[in-house]
Amino acid sequence: MKIYNILTIFPKMFESALSFGVVSKAADKGILEINPVDIRECAYDRHRSTDDCQYGGGHGLVMKAEPVVESVRAVKANDPSTRVIMLDPRGKTFSQKDAERLLEYESLTFICGRYEGVDERIYDLVVDESISLGDFILTGGELAAITIIDAVARLIPGVLGDENSPVEDSYSTGLLEYPHYTRPAEYEGLSVPEVLTNGHHAEIDRWRREQSLRLTFERRPDLLREAPLNDHDRAFLRKLTLDKIKSRRLYVALLHYPMKDKEKDVVATSITNMDLHDISRSCTTYGVRKYFVVTPLSAQREIAGRVIDHWLEGYGATYNANRKQAFMGTALKESLMEVLEEIERVEGQRPRIVATTARTDRANISYPQLAEATLNQPCLLMFGTGWGFTEDIFRMADNILQPIDGTGEFNHLSVRSAVAIILDRLNRNSGGLL
Repeated sequence: MKIYNILTIFPKMFESALSFGVVSKAADKGILEINPVDIRECAYDRHRSTDDCQYGGGHGLVMKAEPVVESVRAVKANDPSTRVIMLDPRGKTFSQKDAERLLEYESLTFICGRYEGVDERIYDLVVDESISLGDFILTGGELAAITIIDAVARLIPGVLGDENSPVEDSYSTGLLEYPHYTRPAEYEGLSVPEVLTNGHHAEIDRWRREQSLRLTFERRPDLLREAPLNDHDRAFLRKLTLDKIKSRRLYVALLHYPMKDKEKDVVATSITNMDLHDISRSCTTYGVRKYFVVTPLSAQREIAGRVIDHWLEGYGATYNANRKQAFMGTALKESLMEVLEEIERVEGQRPRIVATTARTDRANISYPQLAEATLNQPCLLMFGTGWGFTEDIFRMADNILQPIDGTGEFNHLSVRSAVAIILDRLNRNSGGLL
């Protein structure tokens, strides 16, 4: 039997809302159980208050930590494995996939927030995840709890008359709000941020704005594209973006073999001076961990090595320090296998291999997907020369990146242009604004 606990200051709201339809019938059959819990039962002052003024000033009251945390703990005393969900406009937007995911839990506990918000320490102490119904504000989380319970419960076998029904179903611009705190100033080792207690309203406003930007950057970066931002906001987001990019595990390889020529024969292409210089500069500019130039031809590697040495150790190192910096991340390799071995040695795991192409019918990974992947695992982005990769290279790849689209049928960029454009697009899909 599935158990759904609902922590609220208005438990009677659920007496009628969940007393009709298939959810009510499922409860009558013993398929699920719905337990409204009155948060005020854990408010021990004489007024049984669940809200208080917020630190730092501002409009509206904030739901207190103590009664909510104690209510959750009371539920967990009898149901220790329950998953605790805060219903919060700052949470992840609820979707059908979330309904299917939550179906896997035998017990869910929903916290219905009220007022201006809830004390941030509730999240720190008892919340497993936060869920929002969308980019709008309700007077409380009760309606959201009803909605989510309905969406999940109808997926339980036996709730709907037709077992195939769930399978056949179809599926105001701004920033997320900053964290809230109310009394007490210290609760179970967690303190209110000092900036909110110093009475300096300009500093409080700045802290709140930056926290809103940070939360939006982390949780809903799509909102930033249309959010009203000032120069300070953009500078702050740029720093967040650069910090995120620095943690990215992206490598680039320019392959000169095995390539196809115009006649589709397999050939080794020549390393060009412009590819060495321009791609090294692009990779350094966009935070690529290493740029590998790959050719089996020893004479080609020797010539390219002399060029690189000139800028790293020769006269070029003192003539142009920026070019020296660009070449510090460039390495010559005999084969793609050598590249993979070096990345695995550095990262401790095999990289995801992503090939590039101008063809639109082969892509299976987007720029946002690749940008996200580079934060979780090393990724090697491969570029070709000549007339493109052989099929062997495509078969080695884990993914093929969506191509660069022009404005017409002509699509023949130089590889160094393609590298710069793709790296820029990956950066612009890293969550912030550059």
